[in-house]
Amino acid sequence: MNVGVQRGAIAAVQVLGLAVWFSMSAVVPSLRHEWGLTAGGAVWLTASVQCGFVAGAVASTALNLADRFPPQRLLAASAASAAACTVVLALAADGPGVAVPLRFLTGMFLAGVYPVGMKLMASWAGSAGRGRTMGVLIAALTLGSTLPHLIAGLGSLPWRGVLLTAAGAGLAGSVVSLVLIRTGPYAAPAAPARNARYALAMFTQRGPRLANLGYFGHMWELYALWTWIPSFLSATGATDGLPGSVEITVFLAMGLGGAAGCLLGGWGADRFGRSPAALAALLLSGLCCLASPFLFDAPPLLLFAFCTLWGAAVIADSGVFSTSLSEVADHRYIGTALTGQTAIGFALTVLSIQLTPLLAEAVGWRYAFLLLAPGPLAGALAMRAFGRAVRVAPARAG
Repeated sequence: MNVGVQRGAIAAVQVLGLAVWFSMSAVVPSLRHEWGLTAGGAVWLTASVQCGFVAGAVASTALNLADRFPPQRLLAASAASAAACTVVLALAADGPGVAVPLRFLTGMFLAGVYPVGMKLMASWAGSAGRGRTMGVLIAALTLGSTLPHLIAGLGSLPWRGVLLTAAGAGLAGSVVSLVLIRTGPYAAPAAPARNARYALAMFTQRGPRLANLGYFGHMWELYALWTWIPSFLSATGATDGLPGSVEITVFLAMGLGGAAGCLLGGWGADRFGRSPAALAALLLSGLCCLASPFLFDAPPLLLFAFCTLWGAAVIADSGVFSTSLSEVADHRYIGTALTGQTAIGFALTVLSIQLTPLLAEAVGWRYAFLLLAPGPLAGALAMRAFGRAVRVAPARAG
């Protein structure tokens, strides 16, 4: 089985399957008018997905689904189910009362797309090249998450058309998973029995605990930035000078810039080590949080360059945490460990997504992203300690 084909197929499923994640965020401007959507309603259209993801990840962890069933089939079923929820929303929803529960279910099913994709990608890479391989996976996640902004920005589709297009992508991803994807030669043996407690037991081990703490700091920032960067850009008043509409700008800065950051972060993790790569990304994204008030009034092109740098830095380390945990956790329960890690991380995102617009209402969008700075800075401290506690040799050959 060709390794490149498998890695490409897994990445393609992530791009396609995760297109439904921010599909509602991309159409919020239309819904504000059609549904009379309030700021609180807009928050819950994203936060409900995060809550659903956490619920799905907890259930998957409790049942050890990612370690007990063929992961490519679990991935396909999850992507198809998330897409089906989006189709129902597009055709039947007429307000948040219907949309929010459907978004919650969408998030639950997405818990079978992203963590399972991580396990599959890890099965096709040894330790020496795993950082770059995970970087490819997270680049795919980044492109998939921002794809609805591109769909909304390029075409003149109504909001229901944007959702149906994203759902179609998710269904295509399900087919790719069923037809093409197989488990790789580096896969751990199937878990011999259910051991949901390992998701908590791993915190008693120094390596997994520090890798998780670094990830949690990263997650405090990531999804709040992705959710509210359109509002930040709109509030600057510089939209006429950006390289496209706000939607296109978000896709370019957070999507393409983020994908480039993921690939660079994965290369750095293999070349220089897990801890140095994560430290560099965490410190840079933390500095971007602190610098955001000063760039609020910057000329449009400088503002776009800053957002692109931030978009690259904020996600560059994501694959590093997954790689690190996959190397220090019990190999029988890697899927459980990764799913447990993401469950707690995404629970944190619900809080930061909720608090950011509240701070913006109080002090304005200029200062709102200062709230996110403690996350990456705390994560940097954890990964500095991880580098001292765990030695994973960088792959300098090749």
